Amino acid sequence: MKSKSNFKTIFTLMAVIAIGMFTLTSCNKDDDNDNMNNTPKSITATASADPQFSILVQALTKAELASTLDQSGTFTVFAPTNTAFDDLFKKLKVTGIDQLSKEALKPILLYHVLGAKAISTGLTSGYVSTLSPAVGGRFVSLKVDVMNNVKLNSSATVSKADIMASNGVIHVIDQVLLPPTVADLATANSSFTTLVSALTSSGLAAAISDPKATLTVFAPTNAAFAKLTSVPSDLKPILLYHVLGSTVYSNQVTTGYAKTLSTFMSKPMDIYLNTTSGVKINNSATVALADVVGTNGVIHVIDNVLIPPTVVGIALNNNSFTTLVSAVVKAGLAGTLNEGGPFTVFAPTNEAFQKLFTSLKVTGIADLTEEQLTPILLYHVVNGNNVSSGLTTGNIPTLHGTNLAVSVGKGVLLNGKTNVTLADIQGSNGVVHVVDEVLLPSGK
Repeated sequence: MKSKSNFKTIFTLMAVIAIGMFTLTSCNKDDDNDNMNNTPKSITATASADPQFSILVQALTKAELASTLDQSGTFTVFAPTNTAFDDLFKKLKVTGIDQLSKEALKPILLYHVLGAKAISTGLTSGYVSTLSPAVGGRFVSLKVDVMNNVKLNSSATVSKADIMASNGVIHVIDQVLLPPTVADLATANSSFTTLVSALTSSGLAAAISDPKATLTVFAPTNAAFAKLTSVPSDLKPILLYHVLGSTVYSNQVTTGYAKTLSTFMSKPMDIYLNTTSGVKINNSATVALADVVGTNGVIHVIDNVLIPPTVVGIALNNNSFTTLVSAVVKAGLAGTLNEGGPFTVFAPTNEAFQKLFTSLKVTGIADLTEEQLTPILLYHVVNGNNVSSGLTTGNIPTLHGTNLAVSVGKGVLLNGKTNVTLADIQGSNGVVHVVDEVLLPSGK
């Protein structure tokens, strides 16, 4: 009887152990399943599993981007909800994704994607490049502001951040972002409220917003406008003086002149770009932030407002003419050349003046009197805005009262020996042509 009792006890113990082992094994399998369920999915799969992104997934599929965000990589997606898309449809006056083409959707959707993983704690205020294409192989910029929550282009708010995916991260936003023009970029930045207001009041907002345009805008900040001691009644020529008619990125800027959209006598006025240390414009404004990219061009932020220069201003803006400026000031001609016009100035460089000093056996301008300088300088000035294409071979009268012999061939030659090395620097009261020698009136 005792052995039967022991056998029964052993059997019961083994049954308990077996049940326990079965339970433990089942728990382990459940844990494994839970771990598998917690493994991050791709961005596309994560969005597909969330009902609030059903329209986004439809849009990605139609634009043939779903597979891209399903592959390995490192992406950040600012994901608009269905409600955000419904708001867009109302704005565009369409009923849904079916009324938007693949070509229309693709740049919009790519504007919500960064090519690197950026979790919320890694975001900083400033501009980032999206994957939406722009002119010249660049990508459209997105403004991020992290001061109060995370805001994009001053309009869309991140309502939920850091939904992790196997190939990046998703941040939920409450508005669909449209790729901006340079005008839109300025409007979305509170540092440009004065500029935007000036563009609007001058009737230029539409031109800067033109989607077919290719522009470069040197954009003064509010602080730059605040430095102006007086504001001209007509801002249009000043504003256009900040715009080039082609898209020029910072790595394409070289030292020299560039033609703006501002004109004098139908000729585009020039800005002088100096890349010796950073980028400086007209010896006064510095590019503080470069390459803010829009769909129709690029913005470079500057710290001073550019004023279209007179012929004297052109010389002041370029350090190659410091000797000429000193001579004009000493001869008392700065006021005349600043206020009158139009003038055509044949401007000798510092090197050209050095040749003159050597031939005269003097050390510099200090060794020449006002009476000596005045006739020489007036011999370099002609009445009228005579651009190079309008010059013809023959004699033209100067402000000195004597003629200057002009010969037009492959280039422009003066008095048979002095070359125009750079023509048509247009100012607000005339045009400057650079010459390689100081011209001397007959008998000098």
